Formats: sequence, structure tokens, C-alpha cells
Amino acid sequence: MIKLRLLKPLLNSLGLAFLLSFSVTAVSGSLVPAAPKLAASAFYLVDAYSGKVIASKNADQRLPPASLTKMMTSYIVAVEIGKGRVSLDDMVPISVAAWKKGGSKMYIREGTQVKLSDLLKGIIIQSGNDASIAVAEFIGGSEDGFAELMNYQAQELGMHDTHYMNATGWPAEDHYSTAKDLAILGAAIARDFPDHYKVYAEKYFTYNNIRQPNRNKLLWTDSTVDGLKTGHTEEAGYCLVASSVRKNMRLVSVVMGTKSEKSRAQESQKLLNYGFRFYKTHKLYDQGEEIHEGRVWGGVEDQLKLGLSEDLYVTIVRGEYENLKPSLELNHVIQAPVEKGQSLGFVRVMLDDKLVSQQPLVALDDVEEGGFIKRIMDSLKRFFSELFASIFSK
Repeated sequence: MIKLRLLKPLLNSLGLAFLLSFSVTAVSGSLVPAAPKLAASAFYLVDAYSGKVIASKNADQRLPPASLTKMMTSYIVAVEIGKGRVSLDDMVPISVAAWKKGGSKMYIREGTQVKLSDLLKGIIIQSGNDASIAVAEFIGGSEDGFAELMNYQAQELGMHDTHYMNATGWPAEDHYSTAKDLAILGAAIARDFPDHYKVYAEKYFTYNNIRQPNRNKLLWTDSTVDGLKTGHTEEAGYCLVASSVRKNMRLVSVVMGTKSEKSRAQESQKLLNYGFRFYKTHKLYDQGEEIHEGRVWGGVEDQLKLGLSEDLYVTIVRGEYENLKPSLELNHVIQAPVEKGQSLGFVRVMLDDKLVSQQPLVALDDVEEGGFIKRIMDSLKRFFSELFASIFSK
């Protein structure tokens, strides 16, 4: 693993602007064939951790998402549970509207109460429209109110070409999404709520003595696939958002508008195999890991640990790891007081003169302002250090 830590040249102790870099010279020439051509209206393949887009077609085209909509329905359940507003043990009343809804069903009955945990499985595994409406009414007060929550959450996730009108994916005017946005949602489910995400890998769920299989056929044919969701309407065609993890690399694929259940599984498998065959994801730095120690002026402490506020992953062509060139760029002066999480520069990762990743370099601790004498002494030190540096640089 390439590290920038322990690089503390004299200029850093003087508090001057500088740029640290480390690189390995190697011959670059890896050839990657073009992404496979798929029998789909749109598709998208992305690494869930790095955000690297590996392949796409019509990724921003607004299309009917059908039951892929239920990914957002279940995501909001996870959000509400995380905030303590609902519990998996909550008993949810079943309305006439939920009971009567057509399409795929969990087969809940009007006038009864069902555990939220069962309804969640009914949504994810059985793709139950009835379960989706019951949950929407329970959390949002009504399906329309729940749709407002869905649209708010979509914007929070950066799904800017998505708009929901209902919780099921039932065809409706102004109800749409894109392959790109659905990949963002799929990655967020796997990344943000790993316990909740486990339900997507379950192959069967039985409720009311009715056993139904998960419609994601890849769960049976590829042991590395552990989600996510299928969808189908006449207008949308056959759709699938799939996710697979191999050797700590998680890919999310989206195919929309295929012609059959078999086709959506086959086309998704092609995408996933392509991504894993030719690309590899590397974790370069951990969240909160000390990457560098910077000089602080006018503080109770003279040194400050610097790192990242989130893990830094890069997805690159296999065999290119040794050609990565990370660099660290700090602000000219770090002046106390400093708050934990404050941005003080950047970590950049380059490959063949192309920017692969860039993240803010942040303070890992607070540094309070020093006393009057400490601030005066630091001001003098800084003045003379900059003066000497200017003289020696000529």
C-alpha cells in the first residue's frame, strides 16, 4: 500500500507551503477491451466504494423503474429504523388500499397487523405491492406522503434524475429514474445499512403459508451476488439491479429494458464479469488514519494529525497499482484554533497524469488557540522561518 505518512521535511516544521508526492515509475500499457454490448435500453456498472464508473449506456435517460422503486421504499425503512422512529418489531395495520393492490403480492389481509420486519421481507424478497403500500402508510401517513419522503431522500443521495409518485413502482406519469441513479441507491443500501442489506440475499420468504422465491435469479447462479432487486412492467421491460462482492471489491450493476427474466440476469452477469475481470479496487487510506502531521501556529499544540473523513478507495485497471501517484497538498498556514474535521488541504491520487481521486485533508483533532505569549512567540518564529526560506530559495 502506498503511504504518505512519515514524510516530514524541514519545510513542514517551518510552516511553509509545500507539496509532498510519492510515485513509482512503471511501464503502463494495460489494454482493456470495450464493455460488452448488452440487449438493454440502459445499463450502468459502478464500484460501490470508489464510485468509479466502469461501463454505461444511456445512464441518464429517464425510464420507468417498475419495482426497482421498492429499493427506495426499503431504504427509507432502514433510515427510519436508524433514527429510532420505527422498529422492526412494530405492528403495522393493513388497510383496504394495501390489501386490494394488484400486481405482485405478499398476501397480507385487510384489518390485520403485520410486523414491520415481515413487511420488509415482503417488499424485498417477494416484491409485494401490498406490503409496500402498508409500509408507506405507516411511515408517511399516506402513500402520497411517503412519496414526498422518497423524493427528499433521492435528492439527498444525489439521485437528481429520479422522481417518485408511489411506493411500488406502479406505472404513473412523472414516476421515473435512471440507471445511474438506481446504481447510486443500490450502492448506498449496501454501504450504509449492511444489516438491512442482508435481506436482499435471502432466496425465499414464507408468509401466510405462501412460500415465494426471490426474483433475482443471480442469487442461484452466482455465489458472489447478494442483491438487489428486480422490476418489470410492460412499459419498463425487465430490469435488475444486482450487486456482487469479490475479494473486498463490490460492484453494482443496473440493466433496464431487457426482454425477459432470463435476459436481465444474463446481461447483468456479463457486466459484473467484465468489471471484475479487468478492474480492481484498492483501499489506500482508512477514515481517521493519520496521513501527515502538520505544524500549527498560535495553538496550545504545535503539531496536528491530518487524515481523511472517509475511506479512500480507487478502482483502476488491473496491473496499474504501481503507477499510482498520490500527493499531499497543505494550506500555506495552519492557524489555531482548528476544529476536528476542518479541511486543511487535499489528498490527490493520479494515474498517468489523470486524476483518479481527490479528498479533503482534514484535522483529526481540535487544537485550541494558545495564550497571548504563545501566539506572540509563534508569530515571531513564523516570520523568521519564512524570511530564511525566502532567502535560501533565491
